[in-house]
Formats: sequence, structure tokens, C-alpha cells
Amino acid sequence: MLFIPLLTGAVVGRPAGERIVSLLLLAAVALGLLCLRTPAEAWLEISPLRAQNPRERRVILHTIYIYSTVSLGALTLLLWQSRAFGLFLVGAAAAAAFLGQAILKSMGRRSRTAAQLVGSIALTSSAAAAYGVASGRFDATAWVIWAANWVFAAHQIQYVQTRIRSARATAVGERLAQGKWLILGEIVVVLALALAGRKAWLPGAACLAFAPVLARGVTWFFGRPSRLQIHRLGVQELLHAMLFGALLIVGFQLR
Repeated sequence: MLFIPLLTGAVVGRPAGERIVSLLLLAAVALGLLCLRTPAEAWLEISPLRAQNPRERRVILHTIYIYSTVSLGALTLLLWQSRAFGLFLVGAAAAAAFLGQAILKSMGRRSRTAAQLVGSIALTSSAAAAYGVASGRFDATAWVIWAANWVFAAHQIQYVQTRIRSARATAVGERLAQGKWLILGEIVVVLALALAGRKAWLPGAACLAFAPVLARGVTWFFGRPSRLQIHRLGVQELLHAMLFGALLIVGFQLR
């Protein structure tokens, strides 16, 4: 959810020269902030992972210091080199999404999926950031790429959560009942893609990047039941994400 959007935004932005170096700095910023999230949540005690003694608190503080230094250092160099001040707008939106996710997570297990959906808004913001740095502008395409990556990520989250909840469902009727929100999500995605294609917000070829995952959902509902294997499901979803990223890039190149 972080690096595939970053890659799609970077390639669509068609970087050249020193902007490639800027993208590497952006990747360092994104990775540093991602790694910073877990120790920061542990320090603020809003995560199940918490320090149990003073030694562990010192380790958390040292970790926060290291990741903060890496992120701030890379960001400083990036802004000095590229003047990509649009990153502040993207960063503010991502920070708001992470804050919303933290609030939802504090509400208990019933809001877990909603928290993941909101958190994915922040993770997929790397698409807009990478496009802006690569192209030198934060125009409508940056936000379209961000939205496309978020819609895909949200659909993945819904699908995985549905598979987990429906692990023991064998009949088609049971799967349809358990996956009603996934069905609604697929309908919304199709309608959104139709609108985006009609308004020329998203290239028609890029809309086809969603076809494999939409077909995967339909196939699961009406296909032969199989035992849920979490590791295998994770690998399959990673491959779907890679395929989506590749098709999205090709779709933008063909416009």
C-alpha cells in the first residue's frame, strides 16, 4: 500500500535527471515515517505493543529518534533540491488520515475495517507525492493517481476481511450473505470507474487495471469453496497489487 502507489506515481510522472534522486529521497522519507509509526504508537500507548519497563521505553525512544532523523534529513534534502512544497499538502492529508485511523482503532474491534480503510488513505498518498516530485507539479493527475490507488487498496481490505469472516462459509448463499459489503463495494467501484472514464478523469485503459480484482471477487462468490490459507491469500493479494500497479502505469502511458 505504500510502495506500489509510490512506484505508479513515480513512473507516470516520467522523472529525469535529478528528479530520480529526489524520488529516492522521497522513498527514504516514506519508509522512515512508516517505520516510525509503530514505536510512536507504542510510546503514546495507543497500540497493543507497549513498553513494559524503563529499558524498553529507552529502546522505543532511541528508535523514534533514529527514524525521525532519517525522515527529517531526507525531507530537508528533498525540499532543498526539488522545491516540491506540494508535499506539505499531501503530508497534512496523510497525517489527518492516520489521526482518524487512531481514533477508530481506539473504538474497538468493530471499527477495525473502517480504521484500515482510513489508514490506507495515508499509505496510498505516496502516489500523489511521487507523481508531484517526478513531474515537478501537483496537478489533477496527482490526485487521480492517489484516488485510484486508494480505491484499489480499499477493495483489497474489504476482500481480505470478507474472506476471514467467511472462512467457514461453503455455500454460495452463505458467501453472498457474509460478503454483502464487498458486493456493494464492487458495484461502487464499477460505477466510479464508469464516471471517471466518462469524465476523462482516468484514462480508459487505466480503468482496466481494476478488472482482475473485480473478477477475483466474483469468482470467489460463485467458485468452488476452498479452505482459507492466510499465507497464500497474502501472496495472492501482493501479486494482485503488483499487477494492478503495472496495468495502471500502462494505462496512463497509453492515453
